[in-house]
Amino acid sequence: MATYSLNLAHLYGDLLNTYGDVGNILALKYYANQMDAELTTTVISIEESFDPDKFDIAFFGGGQDYEQMIVSKDIQTKKDGIEKFINDDKPMLAICGGYQLLGHYYIGAHGEKINGIGVLDHYTLSQDNNRFIGDITIKNEQTGELYHGFENHNGRTFIGKSEQPLGDVVSGHGNNGEDQKEGAIYKQTYCSYFHGPILTRNGELAKRMLLKALHNKYPDADFTNQEQLEIKPTF
Repeated sequence: MATYSLNLAHLYGDLLNTYGDVGNILALKYYANQMDAELTTTVISIEESFDPDKFDIAFFGGGQDYEQMIVSKDIQTKKDGIEKFINDDKPMLAICGGYQLLGHYYIGAHGEKINGIGVLDHYTLSQDNNRFIGDITIKNEQTGELYHGFENHNGRTFIGKSEQPLGDVVSGHGNNGEDQKEGAIYKQTYCSYFHGPILTRNGELAKRMLLKALHNKYPDADFTNQEQLEIKPTF
């Protein structure tokens, strides 16, 4: 029986689940177990309300354009809840389509403008007959950590002044193939184009998210052991 419990909201987990990114939740559960915490997941989907006060951590994955267009309409009703969750300093991981939909808009493969919710200050353009595909390595400027992953995206994302990149590109394309930046960080929200999924290869990031969620929920608890824990990889 775990000492601590955390509740995770999986935004549109029944629609946005390509590239095996649901593995990020499996990784979080695995790491949480090492940290004496039980992680419970709830899928929040179409026409369902999102109450930010019920959740400690969130995951928002990506999908094909058809599913993302459906989500782009419904997520407008959840904007206030998602914005509050982010501004309450609760950790969220957003991958690819989830990353794009937290921003102002993205341009689809056929040139259509698909609205995001604009809670983060970035936007995404598309490429003609091209995708950024392949292994990628980035370095986080603040922590010095190297993150390894695989990118596969048509989108070219440009982050805003209020955001920091998840990392500087060491090898690969990154957000847009121009500025040598990958992903975005705002408060405790981490965005990336890393598929694979990212947390199975980069446990340091999972540990950081879980520790923040634990400190938020249990402000008087002593998490020294969890902070000193050497995260064991999931493979």
